[in-house]
Amino acid sequence: MMIGVGQRSAPRTWRNWSRTATAHAQQFWRPRDVADVVRAVRFAARTGTRLRVVGGGHSFTPLVATDGVLLSLDHLADVQRVEPTPDGGARVTVGAGMRLRTLNAELARRGLAMENLGDIDHQSVAGAVSTGTHGTGARFGGLATQVLGVRVVTADGEVREADADHDRELWEAARLGLGAVGVLVAVTLRAVPAFDLRAREHVVGLADVLDGLEGPDGWIERTDHLDVYWFPFTRRALVKANERVPASGRSTLAPARRWVEDELVANGLFAVTNRLSAAAPRAVPAVNSVAARLLADREYRAPSTEVFVSPRRVRFREMEYAVPREALAHVVTEVDTWLRRSGEPVPFPVEIRVTAPDDVWLSTAHGRATAYVAVHQYHRMEHARYFAAVEAIAREVDGRPHWGKMHGLGAERLAALYPRFEDFRAVRARADPDGLFTNAETERVLGPVR
Repeated sequence: MMIGVGQRSAPRTWRNWSRTATAHAQQFWRPRDVADVVRAVRFAARTGTRLRVVGGGHSFTPLVATDGVLLSLDHLADVQRVEPTPDGGARVTVGAGMRLRTLNAELARRGLAMENLGDIDHQSVAGAVSTGTHGTGARFGGLATQVLGVRVVTADGEVREADADHDRELWEAARLGLGAVGVLVAVTLRAVPAFDLRAREHVVGLADVLDGLEGPDGWIERTDHLDVYWFPFTRRALVKANERVPASGRSTLAPARRWVEDELVANGLFAVTNRLSAAAPRAVPAVNSVAARLLADREYRAPSTEVFVSPRRVRFREMEYAVPREALAHVVTEVDTWLRRSGEPVPFPVEIRVTAPDDVWLSTAHGRATAYVAVHQYHRMEHARYFAAVEAIAREVDGRPHWGKMHGLGAERLAALYPRFEDFRAVRARADPDGLFTNAETERVLGPVR
């Protein structure tokens, strides 16, 4: 609930899901409506207290950490407006604190769906779009490209509406802005008619995958949504090729089989192998070899959200780099070479995805066809050396790190990677001239407010 601005709440310790970020907030508030958010922002501005907003806590970086006021928008999670569009889709406005899993359910009830999604649905809508969450598919953009409008409480306590036709620069900055230009309280999204995905999962040699990515008949061009998982120290990869087909409203995968494959094997058994790897790091190549041999072909059809989203119950750390698509094979090969040379114990698979170029100012896919290489490490194992090596490889090809995942780049380097970086900083300076919405992480990656 919202604590009155004259009252002090007890200090609150907050941790993210991966346990890579901790905050000791002086006050932790749960506003019940936009008016409460306005009061919180004005209180923070009046008292010189910094304010950050927390969503689902699935970012791996300390983007929301603060010793001031921490806001949770969990109560701002309603469907506010649904406006049908001529293509059978709709403009859907929702409270920014709504979780993606709730959004997906609300859209499905109305015969709608998100055009593209990532593989986790625990994030809030505001958190997902603000950190550049994306899915996969060479013809589809990340979640921020699906944002048609925003409602933002800026540092002066004003509630501003922005879209492509009104207050465009604020919309550009707020739809993917790390929470640095204000508090997103509502988001208008482009929804499409509900659809199914025909999921085809094949076990393929890593070299064959890399050789077959590009070209008119390559995996990327002939697949609507491509996802590749490769276990280090092996030559086997699981290729998930998902094709968009008309909605049927049901899955062809038996519930018992889904539980066995997605819960018992992908989470239960995987948890066991990771604990074994943490206890005996030298066994990782053998463990990965066994895990890779457990990969199997399968094909099924289900509503899009059931295919896009996968349960992730084993805790991990993650770094993900967006690289030019033409550099993907080189980057993966270099990562493979480093792992084999160093012997670094990594029991988690490397994930490969692709997205279309877009024009969102701080999007990792801004202005170029993009491939993503995501590396993970079990939370009980050391990740620093592995992540530093992969980051060095990605930097050689002007890789851009995912804003919500671990990386070591600062504002100076990031400014050189984003053509509209200074435009974003200018909007931020106007919307928040005193740095109300800043913390150590935003200053590291965006620089101080000018």
